[in-house]
Amino acid sequence: MRIGFIGLGNVGSKLAGTLLRNGHDIAVRDLDPARVAAFVAKGAGTADSPAALLDWADVVITCLPRPEISAAVVEGPHGLLSAMQPGKIWLEMSTTDAAEIKRLGAKVIEAGGAAVDCPVSGGCHRADTGNISIFAGCDRATFERVLPILTTMGRRVLHTGEIGTASVLKVITNYLATANLVSCAEALTVAKGAGLDLGTAYEAIRISSGTSFVHETESQVILNGSRDISFTMDLVMKDISLFQSVADRAGIALDLNPLLISIFRDGIARYGERELSPNIIRRLEDATGLDIRAPGFPPEMVDDEPEERGAEVVVRR
Repeated sequence: MRIGFIGLGNVGSKLAGTLLRNGHDIAVRDLDPARVAAFVAKGAGTADSPAALLDWADVVITCLPRPEISAAVVEGPHGLLSAMQPGKIWLEMSTTDAAEIKRLGAKVIEAGGAAVDCPVSGGCHRADTGNISIFAGCDRATFERVLPILTTMGRRVLHTGEIGTASVLKVITNYLATANLVSCAEALTVAKGAGLDLGTAYEAIRISSGTSFVHETESQVILNGSRDISFTMDLVMKDISLFQSVADRAGIALDLNPLLISIFRDGIARYGERELSPNIIRRLEDATGLDIRAPGFPPEMVDDEPEERGAEVVVRR
């Protein structure tokens, strides 16, 4: 299959890089010409518009920062819809609103194409090695068609059901990650305030029932001081706001998520929307005067698992 890829940001560039590294025929688009040029130098093609990209490709993947940008790529002038036809597939890997992916997906299907709701989870370091997890919401026949592409980009691929289900699960998992991040920030700050060695505190949490994926990744870059997880506060706010929208549509009153929204709204007001998300701990550092850093921790996360072909995760019935 020929693959078009739109959006070469922190995650998209790594997913597209994995496809290129594994021998797929790809062409790319991004608003940053330097990012496109770097891929062209490695053998990728490019195109003048989303429509031109879809004319060439069998599948076009989008990985974009906000739902309105995805909508513009699909519906706008020279967008994907203007070139959609039977046999073509739009694969949306952005973290987006479930209602919006359903709306756009219906337009793609009406035009004769197929649509896949396909967010990823696991961090940029795992996207870089092809070991990230992928959710896919679509009909089973379309899932079977794109599975070889997905198992190149990801280690674990889960068919979640109809279009929209993957986006709901994605914002659920990002909500949980945000709650973990805030709780880790508080735990490390309390450990420092109580006079504990932070390296010892990190290991105690890691080997205990209190550990989590977030602790084993983001706590390390917090303690290093880089706070660099290639994710920013505005993106956290987008994700937990999308989760809140899911809860609101379901008529479910929440206690914790509104508090998380308030915490990150305050963090953005203090430090800016493009501040790295683990620096939410600065609110506690500023309030207490404590420095939550320790020697021996890495400045960024690197996936040390070897790259392997992925596989579908089979749901227990």
